[in-house]
Amino acid sequence: MMINTEQLNAKYGIPNANGIGYLTTIVLPFKMRIAWQRSSYVTRIQCHKLITEPLLDTFDDILAHYGYEKIVALGIDLYGGCFNYRFMRGSTQTLSRHSWGTAIDLDPDRNLLRENSKTARFARPEYQDMIDIFYQNGFLSLGREKNYDWMHFEIAK
Repeated sequence: MMINTEQLNAKYGIPNANGIGYLTTIVLPFKMRIAWQRSSYVTRIQCHKLITEPLLDTFDDILAHYGYEKIVALGIDLYGGCFNYRFMRGSTQTLSRHSWGTAIDLDPDRNLLRENSKTARFARPEYQDMIDIFYQNGFLSLGREKNYDWMHFEIAK
């Protein structure tokens, strides 16, 4: 079940443009290609300090399940961002979950915001285990929940 903004503020605090006071840097268990510049890699990302363990567990489990070669072949390693202080697309008042650093986007080019289960890459059967792993670690998929924004995974508790 998705948590609302009031619940986010109560548990994760009020976000700010610099992430001061709540962000931490984690070392990923495998390198990820930057989605918009695939020749560049990240090995560390910033996220909310309270989701460090579940996010790392998620990536550890994905690596154990698929192996790095398959992760790359499937594009699961295409990093689209985690912390980004901004409003939700189409809103001028509601902050994106990325503002708290409690959401991550993967393979954004093949899982566009408005795509649905007929067109999004992550809606295909070979990605269902990945999505299940996110759920097992306390995240949810907007694709599975709302049938859009299949790139987006956010903490659900």
